[in-house]
Amino acid sequence: MRPAHLSQVLDTEFASTLEGHHTPVMLWGPPGVGKSQIIAQVAEKQSVPIIDIRLSQMEPSDLRGIPFRETDLVEWAIPAMLPDSKRHGAKGILFLDEITSAPPSVSAAAYQLILDRRLGSYEIPEGWAIFAAGNRQGDRGVTYTMPAPLANRFSHFDVEVNTDDWVAWAYRNNIDDRIIAFVRFRPELLFDFDPAHNPMAFPSPRSWEFAHRALQKFEHQHDLLLGSLQACIGQAAGIEVKAFVDNLDQLPDLDAITRGEDVPAPKEIDLQYAVATALVGRAIRSKESDDAQTVFGHILNYASKFPQKEMGVMLVTDMHRAIGEDIFSVPEFARWSNDVADLMLYES
Repeated sequence: MRPAHLSQVLDTEFASTLEGHHTPVMLWGPPGVGKSQIIAQVAEKQSVPIIDIRLSQMEPSDLRGIPFRETDLVEWAIPAMLPDSKRHGAKGILFLDEITSAPPSVSAAAYQLILDRRLGSYEIPEGWAIFAAGNRQGDRGVTYTMPAPLANRFSHFDVEVNTDDWVAWAYRNNIDDRIIAFVRFRPELLFDFDPAHNPMAFPSPRSWEFAHRALQKFEHQHDLLLGSLQACIGQAAGIEVKAFVDNLDQLPDLDAITRGEDVPAPKEIDLQYAVATALVGRAIRSKESDDAQTVFGHILNYASKFPQKEMGVMLVTDMHRAIGEDIFSVPEFARWSNDVADLMLYES
């Protein structure tokens, strides 16, 4: 399932905790596809704490607690990391990360916690959702086969890599327009992982963020930029990104476009992706300005200049995802939509 849809599933599962309908959720996927980040974003959206427990780093007693004598009885000291209404709040997310890397003895200790929401006398507060994530056995990580009793305590979702969802996330998180443009240009490199070769660095939604950071740090150190990009996304992808970035000095004047001047669209397909992505970035940055509607209008006019209408559709669709329904109130939107009436434009 694509990340945008998974976020909706997790939002609903979180809300269902107080209604008694919550089912613990397990996210499966290879390294770097954003499993942990999807769950963290749900916590941020709901404004609740998230307790991240790495079962791979624990012993069974770390969950069950430590026994101590109380008169003639043995009691258990509840681990402080488990959700507590007084310490952590009435609502939150208990996130069991790397659960497939946990030894079977630790997994067994988690059975009651996940299904019954309790361990001995301890109970998870009603407003807390239980989410988990892990790699598949074929992903060359340290994984154990999930025992059937544990697997049967979750609903299971596979995390798919989706370019549109990643691009929307990238704009929200101020990823460099050039990185976004390259991924639009070469979407098959958003995630390129071959576990058979066990690469150290490879393109993934997570490592493209690292490439963004490398570009910010080493852009003006030309002898270091290529190596730093390759360190993040691998040898081949690093070379492609470096060549792509170097070629962007041929971009048309973006300021002239946003001023409404007559600027022709570039003929090269990589430059078309770059200018479309850069204009979405300009739209985002001008959203709160006094001349936002004017800038939006000039960008919409330019969207009709691309040789392929699909490129303009991509620009406007990304722009809509980034700035919202404000785009519909711009007069130029109606004119642009008439120009592409033979294409289907929809929010995928």
